[in-house]
Amino acid sequence: MKHLGALALISMVALGGCENASRLDRTVKDLAKPDRAEATPIKADHSGSLEDRVARLEETFAKNAEALDFLNKVYAQQREQVQQQERDQPAADAMFAVNIAEAVKAGQVDGPASAPVTIVKAFDFACPYCEHVAGTMAELVKEYNGKVRVVYANMVVHEPARPAHLASCAAAKQGKYKEFKDAFWDQGFRPYASSATHDPAPLGEANILVIAKGLGLDTAKLKVDMGSPECEARIQSDMAEMSKFHVNATPTFFINGKYVAGALSKEGFKQIIDEQLKVAEQSGVAGKDYYDKVVLAKGEKQFRSQVDPKPN
Repeated sequence: MKHLGALALISMVALGGCENASRLDRTVKDLAKPDRAEATPIKADHSGSLEDRVARLEETFAKNAEALDFLNKVYAQQREQVQQQERDQPAADAMFAVNIAEAVKAGQVDGPASAPVTIVKAFDFACPYCEHVAGTMAELVKEYNGKVRVVYANMVVHEPARPAHLASCAAAKQGKYKEFKDAFWDQGFRPYASSATHDPAPLGEANILVIAKGLGLDTAKLKVDMGSPECEARIQSDMAEMSKFHVNATPTFFINGKYVAGALSKEGFKQIIDEQLKVAEQSGVAGKDYYDKVVLAKGEKQFRSQVDPKPN
């Protein structure tokens, strides 16, 4: 009788499973019906005594032991993958205290300090999804008229984009962070993205200096600052802060601490912003103080996943 649990699994294999894209379900159905032309229906045999019926079941189990062992291994792998995904997904109710002080001080911001809603955007200058949503960020800042600001965090995923991140730091030293960022998307990233071979030249220093000159920047100073330890440290600091919250892809957003992975539609962003505005207004905390006194002071200082307990 000790094999009855496994025998039940044999019955499940024979009957097949629900239709979905799971590798496990496909494996189960393939084992149950390796060839539709040769498959024959399995009919339960209830004849004989209880001992005879158990003996037949044990014989069936023995014949399918190898298949069962394989299924158990596949199931274990599938379960581990699901559990890992849950460990990687941020808790939906978390408010993450992303430190933005250095980025704001460096000028990596669009919108007023008095805004009650802060969007942190971790981005890479060679990321098409980051470019796709760049215009949306500018529109949100404008449309919410003082209630939303966007703080930009460097997240180098594609190494050819590093010079652009260094140049944005250097441009910020001349008071033109946003101008450089917007111009680079148009004159650097888009030529790169539209080239058949993704020619990295538009992302490189030579083109960056052309873009900077067009913005009226001091290109000699820009080049020196691009190579400075300070600008390299600026990028590394942003990436270190993002790593605390398991950010490993771009774009990633934090809207008053709420984790948003990937580029949403404009309406998707507005829905979250409106929710956060209500929370901020009901708190009674002034907009200029909200991020520091609520998000930073009360938020979680490190990543919490869907399966991690909520801190007291």
